[in-house]
Amino acid sequence: MSMTIAEKILAKKADKNTVEPGEIIEAEIDYVMLNDVTGLPAFEVFEKFKSEPLREKTVLIPDHYVPNKDVASAEQARAMQLFAKKYEMPNYFPLGTCGVCHQVMIEEGFVAPGRLIIGADSHTCSYGALGALGTGLGSTEAAAAMALGRLWFKVPESQKYTVSGSLGKHVMGKDIILHIIGDIGVDGALYKSMEFYGSAIEALPLADRISISNMAIEAGGKAGIIPPDEKVFNYLKGRVRGDYEPVFADGDAGYIETYEYDAEDIVPTVAKPSLPENTAPASELSHITVDQAYLGSCTNGRIEDLRIAAEILKGRKIASDTRMIVVPATKKVYEQAMTEGLLQVFLDANAYVSGPTCGACLGGYMGVLAKDERCISSTNRNFLGRMGHKESEVYLANPAVVAASAVTGRITDPGELE
Repeated sequence: MSMTIAEKILAKKADKNTVEPGEIIEAEIDYVMLNDVTGLPAFEVFEKFKSEPLREKTVLIPDHYVPNKDVASAEQARAMQLFAKKYEMPNYFPLGTCGVCHQVMIEEGFVAPGRLIIGADSHTCSYGALGALGTGLGSTEAAAAMALGRLWFKVPESQKYTVSGSLGKHVMGKDIILHIIGDIGVDGALYKSMEFYGSAIEALPLADRISISNMAIEAGGKAGIIPPDEKVFNYLKGRVRGDYEPVFADGDAGYIETYEYDAEDIVPTVAKPSLPENTAPASELSHITVDQAYLGSCTNGRIEDLRIAAEILKGRKIASDTRMIVVPATKKVYEQAMTEGLLQVFLDANAYVSGPTCGACLGGYMGVLAKDERCISSTNRNFLGRMGHKESEVYLANPAVVAASAVTGRITDPGELE
């Protein structure tokens, strides 16, 4: 029986020859990841099991409120620290070593083709950029996985997305996924595995592929998988933990739906409030002023994103009525940005540079919006009140659009500055 990538991975992890969409299986997971917000309830459930955690398979990464912003967040971080110490957890990344959890998972070699990874965070689907099946779940399921190393899954149906041709200047992976979500809607891939193909996808650097897989959940997807290639294999050399076996779909695999896009039709795209499907070309929104420009998150906080923004900001200043916040995704990204002089470019432009944190993305801190404020953001969600006051507005865009908008004080297609 022919299978898609998701079906093959689940079949292998369930020790079955084949699986079919809708089938309920029990599969062995490679890793389970928890952050500071989802960790505390997972630890409370786990302690009731009177068991020992599978240490090598569990990864603990505080990132949502790092550093702690109040007593409640301090208690969350403390709970993770004590759990890690009690059980001598080897894969614990405390403050000073950590960063946004999904980027840490990739940087530290936990993610590799063919692996099945679960995380108590919805954007665990990011790992599909390396040919893994990554998917989010709740803290209770994460606790069970820590104890058993296995979990039940419903095999998802698969969709095939093909993007062919060459992308234009200032068009990134973020624009591809926003274009797709604008087409199919936020429920267009509900509980489905999205597989991405085509010459435009193959030409993308890994950073942009991660942006695409990261936002599969914003279309309702269970996973967002890109077939691994030499770019992935080279990235993993000297980095990956353990062995891995790449998985590819069969040539005659069955997909419930197929979509085809011409890369030349994709432009710098913005998702207007308050859903990622509410898209429009950045060039059509130049009348909309912004109070804040935010660059960072698990979607667009990598070194490649910072380089693109710095190129636009070099020699320019942030608009007087706009503030810009730059948040490298991890310590390693921060260090590399510092080495390359990118942080100085941001500082010279009057941007504020923070250490790694998820704070502003979820409306927690480090960039919360006031009533009636607008933010152009490289994050992944623009739900009502997502980054602050329920009467604030979030517009999603790629790093180039965010940087250009910071300079003009209004939503700006980067081509306008040339």
